[in-house]
Amino acid sequence: MQSHDVLRQAIEPVGVKIVARKVGVSAALVYKWCQPFDAADPATSGARNPLDRLALIHEVTHDGRIVNWLCNHAGGFFVQNPPVQPRSLDTRLLAETQQLVQEFSELLTTVTHAIADDGAIQPVEAERIRNSWEQLKSSCEEFATACEEGHFDRAAKRPG
Repeated sequence: MQSHDVLRQAIEPVGVKIVARKVGVSAALVYKWCQPFDAADPATSGARNPLDRLALIHEVTHDGRIVNWLCNHAGGFFVQNPPVQPRSLDTRLLAETQQLVQEFSELLTTVTHAIADDGAIQPVEAERIRNSWEQLKSSCEEFATACEEGHFDRAAKRPG
């Protein structure tokens, strides 16, 4: 989905005039943000919108704190998609899912140990739990992407 589509869908229920007033810009500019924009094509009627600008800042700086801040502001966390490692024909789907279950078990063990010693989770323990959770989410994303890309489809990999 393109950034202008995301903005259009997000702004539509609230209304362009309300968004424009709250952001401190004209309604015309908000309408332009919701249209396709291509700097190389003067025929496009849109304007570079805040999402495109934020993406550009990230591309220029390569600093994940920008995305992390926005995710935190929205009440969530950012987990970068890991690169999917090519799978050999002998890689089994079951082995991959067992690995995810093992990582989830390790997360639960981390939580159990954190609370078992003193009945509370201390800040350093919470950080360890967060790191384990982020690793698990990353592994799950890698697994799901590998499935989507057909890495576990033996029929597709048969010669000829």
